[in-house]
Amino acid sequence: MRRRSRFGLIAALACLPLAFGLGARLGGAAQPQLAQHVGTWVWRSNAARFGGFSGLELSADGLSFAAVSDRGTLAQGRLQRDAAGRITGVTHATLLPLQSSKGQALTGRFTDAEGLALAPDGSLYVSFEGYARVARYPDPAGPAERLPRPEAFDALQNNSSLEALAIGPDGALYTLPERSGAKDRPFPVWRFKGGQWDQPFALPRDGTWLPVGADFGPDGQFYLLERDFFGIGFLSRVRRFAIGGDTVSGGEVLLQTRTALHDNLEGIAVWQDAEGAIRLTMISDDNFLWVQRTEFVDYRLEP
Repeated sequence: MRRRSRFGLIAALACLPLAFGLGARLGGAAQPQLAQHVGTWVWRSNAARFGGFSGLELSADGLSFAAVSDRGTLAQGRLQRDAAGRITGVTHATLLPLQSSKGQALTGRFTDAEGLALAPDGSLYVSFEGYARVARYPDPAGPAERLPRPEAFDALQNNSSLEALAIGPDGALYTLPERSGAKDRPFPVWRFKGGQWDQPFALPRDGTWLPVGADFGPDGQFYLLERDFFGIGFLSRVRRFAIGGDTVSGGEVLLQTRTALHDNLEGIAVWQDAEGAIRLTMISDDNFLWVQRTEFVDYRLEP
């Protein structure tokens, strides 16, 4: 996430419990939507590397998960769900430092992992801010494999670059920045396919919404998680697009929340439950601030 004044953000978020209703009015109420809220579960831990999660992937059954954090941590574990499919806990959780291509823990401006994509062979791809790049991890606990880095990444805004990452049905990677550089400039989408990067299309900016996460669903559609911030809290939105070759279409709004309904949702995983419904599972980035929280949030699209 783009860093604002630390103290200003703390002050604003500390007011959330008192200003929840006011925020809903000022920030705009939720729009009619196709996605229905299933449940929210807050994940707490005293582990030193815990927090700041910005990218999320789930197994096909929605139980095993991987998440990456702003400080170069990879979290892995298993979600517990009740009979209604609501998350009730996390088990077998591990927190490991992501490594460089030399097998050393990432440090400094190289740590800010934002996007995560799980390949069919089990390897992980991670997109980074700070020094904008995408890396492949054949073994999550091992060294990174470098992907080519296009010159276009050098022009991205500091700390607002490769926020979202997704892998398509054909194995191509898609990534886009959190900010495009101007309010009237669309968000460029880069694609890594056949060992090369290109930029086949862009997504138009829509008001103050900013992309923070993406995933391809089992239906082959591209799901984009977006965020806004209004005075005292965050708003979240999910849109669905169809990508065909070098073109993109659609943009249907599936979910749009009121202010402060959820925390700072930044990672999204799209999967299909036992009833055949598309599920949107998201995780929040707490920015390592005590006034925020790490939460898993589930929504369901009726089949």
